[in-house]
Amino acid sequence: MRNLVRGINRARYWLVAVGAVSLLAGCAQLKYYMQAAQGQYALWSDARPIDDWLGDPSTDPQLKARLEKALLIRKFAVKELGLPDNASYKNYAALSRPFVLWNVVATPELSLRPIQWCFPIAGCVSYRGYYSKDDASAYADELRKEGNDVQVGGVPAYSTLGWFSDPLLSTFINYSDAELARMVFHELAHQVVYVPGDSQFNEGFATAVEEAGVARWLELYGTDPMREAYVRYNARRQDFLALLVRHREMLAELYAGKTSTRHKRAEKARIFAHLKSDYAKLKDSWGGYAGYDRWFAEPLTNAQLSAVATYHDYLPAFRALLKQERTFVRFYAAVQKIATLDLVQRRQQLDQLGRPVMLNAESDKEPTAAVEGAPDAAMQHKKPLEASF
Repeated sequence: MRNLVRGINRARYWLVAVGAVSLLAGCAQLKYYMQAAQGQYALWSDARPIDDWLGDPSTDPQLKARLEKALLIRKFAVKELGLPDNASYKNYAALSRPFVLWNVVATPELSLRPIQWCFPIAGCVSYRGYYSKDDASAYADELRKEGNDVQVGGVPAYSTLGWFSDPLLSTFINYSDAELARMVFHELAHQVVYVPGDSQFNEGFATAVEEAGVARWLELYGTDPMREAYVRYNARRQDFLALLVRHREMLAELYAGKTSTRHKRAEKARIFAHLKSDYAKLKDSWGGYAGYDRWFAEPLTNAQLSAVATYHDYLPAFRALLKQERTFVRFYAAVQKIATLDLVQRRQQLDQLGRPVMLNAESDKEPTAAVEGAPDAAMQHKKPLEASF
């Protein structure tokens, strides 16, 4: 009961705080701030302890099996990976939509630098989240009218960085065992280390934890078919990332050049057409595997390629640091130490540990623009494993 009261009070505080900030920011932002607060509150309110679901005779047996697996993964995260032992992922919420929210990501027409929105808790982040797809699409249309490249992507999970007890969700509970473990490990990692305003640092760290955690999970609990399937998945993922990095480099070189806007637009279209063609060849080499087709379902934009950088450019550095420190506890301490440095020093430390995936004038610049926001950006939004990043 004490935890329940604490949770209710915290949720009420969240609503009041967001409402106050939104009023100070002006009426134009009020709708956005309130949908964020109401969406988070509804999510928290819909969640029930997993034990309640397991003890309910009306719960589908398949769901019970997935929840039991999630509890095993949660215990493994604490015991083997040193991740927080708190109330996160011990509740479950069944949603009536395919994603918990939708992210809007945008860049200028001829740049790979994401537009950012800044918030008091999370700092500046390169997305803006909506609990309604229609609202996300409407805001995306506004950004397109301003001449930006825009992507709207569904998000199955996010982290509130410890502000709330994050629940398991119907949007990802039916992932395979390895993917479910990956999601839980990644989100819990954000509660260990988080640097406001440095998404590449945060996501690179959490992705390194997820990778190593899933590898250890499969060693202990995986079957031979599961391990073989994950090896194939990783091989496809690396192939796809390499494809995207090559074309990002082409675009970065183009945008940094001194040619006319007309020429850059024409070359941009050619590079994206080349990307589609190369992907078709890659699919053939995979035997027709179509797990990334959704990535190409809408017209390609700079926004999609900028999102890849957020998760993967500094991953080599965190992999190297984990290998160097050998244990997760020592790894977390080393990452926390780097997190205390300023942005330039952090990037220097990471550069020394492992060469970033992409180094060029375009990617080294600071993100474009910044818009003042409210505390809803304490959420680190996640995208599906395959088909998006």
